[in-house]
Amino acid sequence: MAADPIHDDVDRVLLDEAQIHDKLTELGRRISADYAENPPILVGVLKGAVMVMADLARRIDLPVEMDWMAVSSYGSGTKSSGVVRILKDLGADITGRHVLIVEDIIDSGLTLKWLLANLRSRGAASVEVCALLRKPEAARVEIDVKYVGFDIPTEFVIGYGLDYAERYRNLPYVGVLKRSVYED
Repeated sequence: MAADPIHDDVDRVLLDEAQIHDKLTELGRRISADYAENPPILVGVLKGAVMVMADLARRIDLPVEMDWMAVSSYGSGTKSSGVVRILKDLGADITGRHVLIVEDIIDSGLTLKWLLANLRSRGAASVEVCALLRKPEAARVEIDVKYVGFDIPTEFVIGYGLDYAERYRNLPYVGVLKRSVYED
């Protein structure tokens, strides 16, 4: 039995726990200042954004509400097709409210583009995005992201909410998954 099998699948750590927490503190301060007069409702995108949402919310010095959506873009299974289904919708009415979508990662941007349009069509006063990670080279559509933690290379990353086959979300850092784990 391996001593630490979950970490053995990591090729290298891209962002350690301290880097992530420092960036979330910075983002929380910016969000607190920007929304001081109109606190937003934070909308986390399940499941990946759970860690980001929890840690970011604690760093926002405003009375914010939190809600969740689960969406699925189906296609080849590893790439977003941009065709989206809502698996879990918001519980709150966002009409006239300021909405801040909280994402773990922006890859192609197709699902997020759809989500932005969907939430704007519901009459929100504003809809902005906060993403811990963004892969600029993987973008297939242009999206204005107000708050970005880190731009990262186009590699398969796991940890801090990011998964491969529902594993590795609980790693306290963002790491690059060894190719041998997902390539046969």
